Amino acid sequence: MSEVIHADHHDDHHDHGPDKGLARWLFTTNHKDIGTLYLWFSFLMFLIGGVMALVIRAELFQPGLQFVSPEFFNQMTTNHGLIMVFGAIMPAFVGLANWLVPMQVGAPDMALPRMNNLSFWILPFAFGIMISTLFMEGGGPNFGWTFYAPLSTTYAPDSVTFFIFAVHMMGASSIMGSINIIATILNMRAPGMTLMKMPLFVWTWLITAYLLLAVMPVLAGVVTMMLFDIHFGTSFFNAAGGGDPVMFQHIFWFFGHPEVYIMILPAFGVISHIIPAFSRKPLFGYDSMVYAVASIAFLSFIVWAHHMFTVGMPLAGQLFFMYATMLIAVPTGVKVFNWTATMWKGSMTFETPMLFAIAFVILFTIGGFSGLMLAITPADYQYHDTYFVVAHFHYVLVPGALFSIIAAVYFWFPKWTGKMYNETLGKLHFWLSFIGVNVTFFPQHFSGLAGMPRRIPDYALQFADFNMLSSVGAFIFGFSQVFFLYVIIHGIRSGQKASDRAWEGARGLEWTLPSPAPYHSFTHPPQVTDEEAHA
Repeated sequence: MSEVIHADHHDDHHDHGPDKGLARWLFTTNHKDIGTLYLWFSFLMFLIGGVMALVIRAELFQPGLQFVSPEFFNQMTTNHGLIMVFGAIMPAFVGLANWLVPMQVGAPDMALPRMNNLSFWILPFAFGIMISTLFMEGGGPNFGWTFYAPLSTTYAPDSVTFFIFAVHMMGASSIMGSINIIATILNMRAPGMTLMKMPLFVWTWLITAYLLLAVMPVLAGVVTMMLFDIHFGTSFFNAAGGGDPVMFQHIFWFFGHPEVYIMILPAFGVISHIIPAFSRKPLFGYDSMVYAVASIAFLSFIVWAHHMFTVGMPLAGQLFFMYATMLIAVPTGVKVFNWTATMWKGSMTFETPMLFAIAFVILFTIGGFSGLMLAITPADYQYHDTYFVVAHFHYVLVPGALFSIIAAVYFWFPKWTGKMYNETLGKLHFWLSFIGVNVTFFPQHFSGLAGMPRRIPDYALQFADFNMLSSVGAFIFGFSQVFFLYVIIHGIRSGQKASDRAWEGARGLEWTLPSPAPYHSFTHPPQVTDEEAHA
């Protein structure tokens, strides 16, 4: 009783609520506010990147040059990729981490709240600089999101220098965010929450944060080498000066392949919460899920050159990277099996988050299978740089990473806002997205197998039908995400009041809090019970 009296007395003297107005968002150190900023920022970037995708698909609706010049088309493909990867998917997962990690481990906030604020506010400036390059003389970056040298050094527009600066800023933001997440998880767990009792979303983010710390400096290194080649007369990637353009690919993909897993591991965590909740069963094989995530993270560092089978690698290198890549299918298969086994004989219901989660499992698996096809070196000679590769990685990133983010928003929405979204509208959004994504990307497997190259503004007549289908699907998918915005705002404004445990089968410390979650979650460390642990 004395504790309660003391707490009340303390609260009379200090206002612990948020600031009012703009100052709240500019100077906030609260993990929920910063998570909200990340999520809205990533959605804005998603819409901007989506508009660029629709420019691409409008141009490819039929053969011939329709709307934009080939030069501008290349700028759209480059910026679409960069904005979706660094501006939409990654910040959305960091936003989810900010919201959920402290609540799931029973911490009062993130470990380094001021750095948390800084790591977010770097991003709008970074992307402002990157998007501004489109309006500079000579246009924006036009060399693809992988910015291979010498295209990005010798033949690049002047704006590439601004692009390099923007990449450095994004990298700094990622590194600060990762340090913060690691410090929070390792130092601020509630008493009784051992590592093997942590929720899987927390586990996946702990491992992802270490991946980010390992590879973001590599990206910083390669763009710095580009900068020196462009302005200071070095020849890292210039063959005429004794450099090696293939070295660029090695360094880039040593960052780029773990980056692919950075964008999917937190998704595995999200799905591992949603499927048990709507199956009303504990997750099947918790320990093996943790080991599988760790295995995938380790293997991600030794498979990078499967992106480079066509550069003239020695046979031993090709064999090593082929087998190492195929090995990743094992822990990934373990995860898909465990999700399926969790659903087996469960009391399943199919609310919107569950629909997105099931679509994730099915469509992500299709993306995984096409990845196995690409891992076979001699076959990859045919698939390389065709639309088959575009289909593959979009199946991993759209119904994979993006669907899991949308599922997470629907799943934790009642906890964040205290309101329930409209289930009918949510399901409509799901079916529009599901149909749109498949109509967009499934035909691209076939145009790729028929030989259509990536990143071209015009194409031969034989690819016309598949491209027309893809473009129709893209517009369905694109506009269904604007509808998603409507569903969320409608839910915030006029949704029904949510109960504290909004979903009957949901487990985890965050569901022990009131809905909406209070501005300061755990003023006293919660006691971790086995039921609320690793939900």
